[in-house]
Amino acid sequence: MRLLLVEDKDSFRRLLIQALEGSAWDLTAVGDPMKALAALQATRFEVMVTDLRLPGFSGLELLKRAKRLQPDLRVVLMSAFGEPQDVVEAMRSGAEDFLPKPFDLDHFLAVLERLRALVGAPPPDPREPWIAQSPSMRALEEGLSRAAESDAPVLFLGERGVGKTRAARRLHSLRHPGAPFLALAADALDPEGPDAHQLTLLKGGSLYLADLGNLGASALPGLFKAMESPEGRAIHWSGSALDLADLPDRLRERLGVLCFPLLPLRDRREDILPLFRVLLEDAARRDGRPAPLIERNAERDLLKRDWPGNARELAWCTSLAVRSMDGAILGFLPRLSEGSGASPMAILWPEQGSLEAMLANVAKTAEASLLRRALEAHGGDTARTALALGLSPRTLTQRLREHRISIEDAP
Repeated sequence: MRLLLVEDKDSFRRLLIQALEGSAWDLTAVGDPMKALAALQATRFEVMVTDLRLPGFSGLELLKRAKRLQPDLRVVLMSAFGEPQDVVEAMRSGAEDFLPKPFDLDHFLAVLERLRALVGAPPPDPREPWIAQSPSMRALEEGLSRAAESDAPVLFLGERGVGKTRAARRLHSLRHPGAPFLALAADALDPEGPDAHQLTLLKGGSLYLADLGNLGASALPGLFKAMESPEGRAIHWSGSALDLADLPDRLRERLGVLCFPLLPLRDRREDILPLFRVLLEDAARRDGRPAPLIERNAERDLLKRDWPGNARELAWCTSLAVRSMDGAILGFLPRLSEGSGASPMAILWPEQGSLEAMLANVAKTAEASLLRRALEAHGGDTARTALALGLSPRTLTQRLREHRISIEDAP
């Protein structure tokens, strides 16, 4: 992971560089904010640590400009002269932490280690929609609230796209909302199981394994070994499958301590319109427009459909409808088969900068769109998607994580 250090005092910058020697960070250290912005335009960083008082403009201004260039960047500010209003403004602007100088180097390294975990496995967005209007979803919410009081492993069962990953994130948020959460496709696991260092970063958080029915028999010993390791015992485990019968007996015994079935959308129609409205507002916000009004005919159409792709298909339908609408009223709702034809790829203009930086930004956005389209075309099946793209399941999973694409983002 790449770390950008911005400190204008040579002696203190050298001290921090020395403290980070031998660490897992790929460090770039600069002495002024303009060099920092140039580095951010040329390279993607996961974390930036910056002094508050810098030549040219302040660390707060650098924070705001850096977030425009790289919205996912995690930032720590440090200062010997930090006023309370500076701390408040830094947090409002997206800073993760504020270190008053002088600080203990062990504390500095501990802050960075926590950020490593959150970069690799960020906690779910607390604003993520969670609709529980139907009786089955209200019962699920009650069950998750009880499960959150225990450390027991949990299995989520149901058709593709019903929201099993979202339910796992909901359980995680009820247990420990600020801790790291990592979702992995089961078929992307190595025979040795999840990486021990990755488990270490997840300490106190959750690991969710999707589509356990695709887990090969050769991967089971490594998975069980990881679960029994000290690192594995320090996290919460959950997973999903189409049906409990799809899993080997030993895996059912280990992960199926608590099982929660999720009904398909056609069997909980009370959730369709509320979920659609939330997804519509989110899609419109991402597209930079106000949420449209929905014609009554469109609402009736929503309730009549069987939604074979479940919540994934509903999200796909919402996103495509917003991109193709003209005006403030939504009357047309595409069907899944209508999305297979050629349609334009919409990419926003990148932040102004060097040509190389803008091209890199466009390429990153285009890659995310292509990955989402490939997932849509293969019904969210990561194994089939990876094969079609000429990637290994592990590489595809890594690409999806880099673009913050959930493995349940396709119909």
